[in-house]
Amino acid sequence: MTGFARAEGRSDRYSWTWEVKTVNGRTLDARFRLPPGYDSLEPPARQLVGERLKRGSIAVTLQLQAGAAPVTYRVNKGLLGELAAIVKETEQMVEAAPARIDGLLALRGVLEAVEPEESEQVRAAREAMLLESLVLALDRLIAARAAEGGRLATVLRALVEQMTGLVGQARASAATQPDALRQRLRDQIVAIIEHVPTFPQDRLAQELAILITKGDVREELDRLDAHIAAARVLIDQGDPAGAGRRLDFLSQEFNREANTLCSKSNDVALTRLGLDLKLAIDRFREQVQNIE
Repeated sequence: MTGFARAEGRSDRYSWTWEVKTVNGRTLDARFRLPPGYDSLEPPARQLVGERLKRGSIAVTLQLQAGAAPVTYRVNKGLLGELAAIVKETEQMVEAAPARIDGLLALRGVLEAVEPEESEQVRAAREAMLLESLVLALDRLIAARAAEGGRLATVLRALVEQMTGLVGQARASAATQPDALRQRLRDQIVAIIEHVPTFPQDRLAQELAILITKGDVREELDRLDAHIAAARVLIDQGDPAGAGRRLDFLSQEFNREANTLCSKSNDVALTRLGLDLKLAIDRFREQVQNIE
């Protein structure tokens, strides 16, 4: 199921933003983009994703910004000593004003900025805060997907009702009734006998029985009704633990029965209903791919 969410956080020296995007997928595939030096966050972050999501291609991105940190300075005594020696040597060679300490300190490399070292405890605390923000982003994503799921359930119910109507029309069609099938076959057999008078009567009876059995689609229609009832239950339950997979399996069963219905049909109207049913089933299956 598609979705997007973000969450922001801040500590004394850092601010950050988590972004989580999902698109449709049959399995769970999580990909992470983390700042350099934060690869250790991926295992716990992956675990958090796996605990909350079951399907979909998921992109998790962390953007981290460092704020201004207190900086101290130290003198590069070795470099300062070398510069002082050079100044003393050149004073004997040229006439110039004596070197001043502020001038020497202004030279590049004499004063070095020293950032405070960070303890393991401080870093661990920040990583814990980062993961808390990821949980917030995932919760927001789940809420967004739930809202989309509600809209999707409405679409699926409408498609199920469409399939129900088509199955009802197919059942009511005269072409699905055994008497109509028998009459049509009798007419065909009469035409055959007129052209082949010596065709054995018992053979004709056997062929008639076989053709009636093959042309009877009531069993397929009964199974379609059962699949429709099962789909309604799954949609109404909104089971997050695999409803998408179960509905996907049902859509395959729908398609199998619709194919058999079309292959058995000897009637133009029934064939048209079967094709309309297949179209509705294809739409149903496309939407089911969006469900976790």
